[in-house]
Amino acid sequence: MQLENYVFEIVDKILNCIAGVIGLILLLYACYTWWDTQQIYENASATSYSVYNPKKQESFEELVKMNPEVIGWLEVEDTNINYPLTQGTDNSKYVNTDAKGNASLSGSLFLDCRNHPDFLDFNNIIYGHHMAKEKMFGELEYFSGKKYFQNHRWGKLYYGGEYQKIEFFAFLETDAYDYTIYNPEVKEEDEKTALLEYIDQYAIQKRKCVVTSSEHLLVLSTCTSGETNGRDILIGKIMDVDN
Repeated sequence: MQLENYVFEIVDKILNCIAGVIGLILLLYACYTWWDTQQIYENASATSYSVYNPKKQESFEELVKMNPEVIGWLEVEDTNINYPLTQGTDNSKYVNTDAKGNASLSGSLFLDCRNHPDFLDFNNIIYGHHMAKEKMFGELEYFSGKKYFQNHRWGKLYYGGEYQKIEFFAFLETDAYDYTIYNPEVKEEDEKTALLEYIDQYAIQKRKCVVTSSEHLLVLSTCTSGETNGRDILIGKIMDVDN
């Protein structure tokens, strides 16, 4: 009987030790997961790129030297959207690569690979992750609200060594298979007119803004928080800074 009790005590201690080790492993894993998540958000923060802002030309050139696929900079006024722009040879690279060229789950803002890097196309599409804590394009969904849309009209686009002004005039909710929106190769007059009519018809928010087929549109696209294939779309037109 004493031997059985002794064996039970040993087994109980072993089980307690195993449970303690498992608990410690789970705790360490939870700490690592928290740390890793914080790193993702830190890497996605606009402040992590502020040193390279084109307002300091030499600093921006340093970023281009690090990654020659950096083509410009996008800023949406009165938001945290203030990031370098990239463009790869396909539309998958910068989903998981930051603007410095490093692997990153937060990716970077990137121009559709089919667009001209000098924004000469009619329909210029920029993609970015929808992230919490207002990182990357996490704020685009706010434009669905009338007041927020009305109070956030302007942005800046830097490319080719110069700044251009952006006037945002429409916000849409669509899906990833919307070929009308996700077609950067709009060239013919009837295609341009059809796209503008489509935007006007389906915009959740819009403002009076003269937009012609001679304009260059800027389409900001990100995933929605509620649907797998849902997309939030903010559309503006590129203007000269003195307009």
